[in-house]
Amino acid sequence: MDEKVIQAPFVQEMMDATYNMWRMGWDERNGGNISYLLTEEEVSSYLDITRVLRNLPLNFPVPELSNKYFIVTGSGKYFKNVKGNPEDCLGILRVSELGDSIDILWGLKNGGNPTSELPSHFMSHIARLKVDKNHRVIMHNHATNVLAMTFTHELEEKSFTKTLWQMCTECVVVFPDGVALLPWMVPGTDLIGEKTAEKMIDYRVVIWPQHGIFGAGTTMDETFGLIETVEKAAQIYTIIHSHQGGVKQVITDKDLIALASAFGVTPREGILQG
Repeated sequence: MDEKVIQAPFVQEMMDATYNMWRMGWDERNGGNISYLLTEEEVSSYLDITRVLRNLPLNFPVPELSNKYFIVTGSGKYFKNVKGNPEDCLGILRVSELGDSIDILWGLKNGGNPTSELPSHFMSHIARLKVDKNHRVIMHNHATNVLAMTFTHELEEKSFTKTLWQMCTECVVVFPDGVALLPWMVPGTDLIGEKTAEKMIDYRVVIWPQHGIFGAGTTMDETFGLIETVEKAAQIYTIIHSHQGGVKQVITDKDLIALASAFGVTPREGILQG
C-alpha cells in the first residue's frame, strides 16, 4: 500500500466521507458514489503523475474535462470497506487530452473500475463548473428518508422544496436554490446523467425518486452537509406524517422570507408567497 498517497488530504476526506455515509445508513452494500475534482498540484505532491497504471476508454467523451484529475469511488465497492482498503476501493484518474479515455494513476487494484455512475458524475461536474468555478464535489447516496419522502409526497419541485424548507429552520438558508426532481429512470445510463446535469445548472441537489440523491459542492464537507440537511428535513417530514394527529403548524412563507433576509440568501422564485 502506498502510504504517502493514503495520507493525502483528499484521500483521507474520501475515506471519512464514505465511512460516514455508510454509518448514516445512506450507502448500503455498494450503493452510492463520490467524485472529487483535484488540481494537478494536489495530485503531483503525492503521486508520480507520469506513471499510468491503466487506460480505460470512455463511451461518453468529455472534452470539457480534458486533463482534469479526480479521485472516485470504485464500481461495486462497499463503502464500509474504504477505510480499511482505500487502494482497492478508490481510484485517482486523469481524463485524457481528447476526453475520450481516462488514465488510472492510483488505486482500483485487481482490475477495478470507477463507479458505474461516472457518466452522471462527469456530466454534472461539467454543468456545475459552468456556473461555479470553485465547484469540486459530486456525491450520490441513498439517503433513507429522502427515498421515503419520494413515495409519499407529490413529485413536483416547488412543492417538494417548500415542504423541506418548512421542516427545519436552517433549510432555506442551506439550500435556498431548492431541490430538483427527475422521473424514475434506470441508473448508470447516459440518459440519467444528461437529465441530472441539466438540473445541475440551476440546482445543487437533484433527487432520483425511489433511488437517491445527487449533491454538488465546493468541498467535501459542504456537499455532505447539504445532503445531510435535506435528509434531516425529509426525516422530520416522515416522522410527523406518521402521526395520526397530523401537522398543527408550520414555518410560514412570511417566516421563511424573513429568515432568508436575515441570513442574506435569496430563495428560489415562485415558491414562497410574500
